[in-house]
Amino acid sequence: MGLTSNKVLALAVLAAIGLFVGTVWLWPRLARRGWRNVSGRVGLLLSTQLMLFAAVGLVTNQAFGFYASWADLFGQETDQGVVVDHTPTGGPLEVVDTRRVPGAASARPQTGGQIQKIGIVGRTTHIATPAYVYLPPEYFQPQYRTRTFPAAVVLTGYPGTAQALVDKLDYPRTAARLAGDGRMQPMILVMMRPTVAPPRDTECVDIPGGPQTETFFAKDLIEAVSGHYRVGRKAGSWGIIGDSTGGYCALKLAMHHPRVYAAGAGLSAYYKAPIDPTTGDLFQGDEELRNRANLWWYLKHMPAPDTSLLVSSSKVGESNYKGTLKFIERVKATKLTRISSIILESGGHNFNTWRREIPGTLEWMSGRLSSR
Repeated sequence: MGLTSNKVLALAVLAAIGLFVGTVWLWPRLARRGWRNVSGRVGLLLSTQLMLFAAVGLVTNQAFGFYASWADLFGQETDQGVVVDHTPTGGPLEVVDTRRVPGAASARPQTGGQIQKIGIVGRTTHIATPAYVYLPPEYFQPQYRTRTFPAAVVLTGYPGTAQALVDKLDYPRTAARLAGDGRMQPMILVMMRPTVAPPRDTECVDIPGGPQTETFFAKDLIEAVSGHYRVGRKAGSWGIIGDSTGGYCALKLAMHHPRVYAAGAGLSAYYKAPIDPTTGDLFQGDEELRNRANLWWYLKHMPAPDTSLLVSSSKVGESNYKGTLKFIERVKATKLTRISSIILESGGHNFNTWRREIPGTLEWMSGRLSSR
């Protein structure tokens, strides 16, 4: 049974309840002195606490999607083992699996759309990573066979799993519903982790002597997807969305590369790359690289990028609220960069909050991208 299985969660909850009841039932018998009774009491308390901790951990993981499998939990990263054919006919992108869109009325892609699992290898950075691509129903319909579609890269936080964007945050299902209601145009979604060199959190930085993550997202990813799917190739065809770490990456990539990304949306984003045990030394003493990764510095010292940005926060529950208000004012002062926001009355740094923001974000993104 998988880590995210409801059966595993149910067994953990039942075991925790059973141990609690057993502790209450057996406690009078173990109330005497003696090493056996003391050991029994300690064992019962410890077992109950451990099982309660396991149950809470499983519930938390179900809600936030930190780990997708037991192997992911224990650092084995088996989900990264995507086989990519590097023959000349294969190219930098290979489709390794297809699946129906969750909640779709039909499995036929012409009516329900399709999700494809792909493997990508960067032509210049040689970064290899898996991703999921959502293709709307129109992509498969004969009357649209010559049409190109706008596309948006969708990033998780750190560590995150790309599958959570499909199953937990419901990006494909939400996009299909909004397009069906006429609230957004049909778009291709490329859903993935910003952690393309796991387990390291690269913060979408070109690390000196390390992974060239920013170049991967600004160049290699766009080339690979555009070479395989009918994506608009002109400026204004691509956008990028992310939450938490992915939100910081989305804002930074849109600001650094406005000719690539016409719009960037950061949900619960922060505005400066952290340095901690998960990132290591991102800048290797390069002050210019450090400054470019600081969005405050970038807005103050660099030419204003011709792009559109969306930021989100909550008045209660989000630590970035004051910083987000300040960021909005800083962007407004540039006169060129466009800024929009979603500010909730309350909402934490979690999936439930982002699910409330995703429909508005997709509508906003759709209105800023062109298909040709």
